[in-house]
Amino acid sequence: MKCFMPLNKMAMGIRIVSRKVFQKSNHCFIVAEISANHGQEFHRAVRLIKEAKRCGADAVKFQVYTPDTITLNIDNKYFKVKHPKWGGQSLYQLYKKTYIPWEWFPKLKSIADDLGIIFFATAFDKTAVDLLESLSVPMHKVASFELVDLGLIEYMAKTKKPLILSTGMATKLEIKEAIDVARHAGAKEVILLRCVSSYPAKPEEMNLRTITDMKKTFDCPIGLSDHSLGIGASIAAASLGVVMIEKHFTLSRINKTPESFFSIEPNELKELVNNVRVAEKALGRVYYGLTKGEKNSLIIRRSLFAVKDIKKGERFSEENIRSIRPGFGLAPKFFKTILNRKAKKDIAKGTPLVRKLISK
Repeated sequence: MKCFMPLNKMAMGIRIVSRKVFQKSNHCFIVAEISANHGQEFHRAVRLIKEAKRCGADAVKFQVYTPDTITLNIDNKYFKVKHPKWGGQSLYQLYKKTYIPWEWFPKLKSIADDLGIIFFATAFDKTAVDLLESLSVPMHKVASFELVDLGLIEYMAKTKKPLILSTGMATKLEIKEAIDVARHAGAKEVILLRCVSSYPAKPEEMNLRTITDMKKTFDCPIGLSDHSLGIGASIAAASLGVVMIEKHFTLSRINKTPESFFSIEPNELKELVNNVRVAEKALGRVYYGLTKGEKNSLIIRRSLFAVKDIKKGERFSEENIRSIRPGFGLAPKFFKTILNRKAKKDIAKGTPLVRKLISK
C-alpha cells in the first residue's frame, strides 16, 4: 500500500486531542458520519466536511471499502439485499454505488486538517486499515457488522490507537470477545458505541438504558451510534453521559443518496451540537448545597415571622407566628421549640423571629 501522507504536525495535534477527548467526562465527542452521503461526488464530500465544521461537530467520519474488499460480485440468493430502500439489488451493486474512490482520502484528510476538524474512518478490511494508517488517522472504528471479525479488530488494535467498536446486534459475549482481542493486541483505549443496526432505528428499540449497564459491565467509555430519525435519541444519550455521539449527516434529504433518508441535515446537526453542549454542562458533577447562582435565591426560603403584633411577655402560638417566605428569621424547624415561649419585647407584625426576641 502506497504511503500517501507523512505524519505532520497537524496530524500529531489531532492524535493528542483524540487520546484525551474520551477521558473528558464533560465533553461529548460529536461525529458527523458522512458514510454514503457523498453521492460519489468529491465536491459534495468536501462540502459535507465544511458544513460539519460550521455546525460544531468534533469530527467527520468516512468509510473505507470497495465492492471487492467488502463482498463478492455474485447475484445469488445469499447476496441479495432485503431492505425497503435498498432491496432489488445485490450487495456488490449497492456498495458499487456507495464507496469512495480511495484516491480521494488523502485530499479529504488534508481539507479536514486545514479546517481543524478531526478526520477518521471505518475500515472494513486490512488494506483499508493500511490506507488509514498511511494518512495518520488518530483512531480507528469498527462497524457493528464487523464486530464479529476478530482478526480485523486485532489488526486495528495493533496500531495502538483508540479503537471504537459499534455494538449493533451484539450479545454481551460478542462484545466481551471483541474487547478482549483488542486489549490483548495492544489497544490502549476501547470505546463502545451503543447501536441499533436498523435503518432507520425505531425509538422504542433504542433501549438507551443499556448505556448505563454497558459502563458497569465492560468498564469502557460508552457512546452512541444513532440511526434513529431526528436528534431526540442522541440528546437523551447525552443526558446519560455518553462520551461520543455518531450521527449520519447529509447536506439535504431532498438530494437522495442511499442513506439520506435517515440522516440529519446541517440545521439539525447544529441543533444537536448545541443541545448536547447544554446537556453536558447540566450533567456537571455530584454536588449538594448552595451554588453560586442560588445565593440570591436563599433569602426566598421560608422562615419564622410574627404574623400578628405580639406584646412583651406574650407567649408565641400558632396564631401569632408562622413559617412563611422570606428567609430572614429562624428556620422553620425551630417552630415547635419556640411555641409557648415568651416575647422579650414588643414585636410588630411582619418582624422576622430571631433569637434575641425570644426568652429562654
